[in-house]
Amino acid sequence: MVNYNKAVFLDRDGVLVKSFVKNGKAFAPTQFKDFKIYKYSNKCIKTLNSFGFKTIVVTNQPDVGRNIISKKTLNKMHTSLKKNIEINKIYTCIHTPQQNCKCRKPNPGMLFKAAKTHKINLKKSYMIGDRLMDILCGNKAGCKTIFINRNYKEKKPLSQIVSVKNLKEATKCIIKNLKK
Repeated sequence: MVNYNKAVFLDRDGVLVKSFVKNGKAFAPTQFKDFKIYKYSNKCIKTLNSFGFKTIVVTNQPDVGRNIISKKTLNKMHTSLKKNIEINKIYTCIHTPQQNCKCRKPNPGMLFKAAKTHKINLKKSYMIGDRLMDILCGNKAGCKTIFINRNYKEKKPLSQIVSVKNLKEATKCIIKNLKK
């Protein structure tokens, strides 16, 4: 019998890392000096890990594809993230929306790849994100979804199990759900 794992998939910017918000629209940091991890991120990840969840970052980074940020800078950011937060894995899509690839959220390609590699049961898993595309991705993959509402001026999802203010609240919701 195969032991299937459960996971919490997390968007990077706006969930674990501070996004830049300009005119109500969120942007990923493009320079390493602007890469700021929320102070509570590691504690939340440790809590999720302690409850048996694999913690996997799934992030669209189209600025690499647009040559706004180098792969070297992105790798430096992700090395820093892994050093400061006990996440299990980071999956990244560097394609632009026009390239219409299967791994770019809202497509669930990164979640499917992670599920196959890590033997994850998607129905027992969660997707946490701060944008409509994160929630659509999680739903398409069959995960429970949690929306972190940062009040961006953009269309909000309607199909998540709950909306919260930050990762601390999302973590509490997951733990509370396990105890039901």
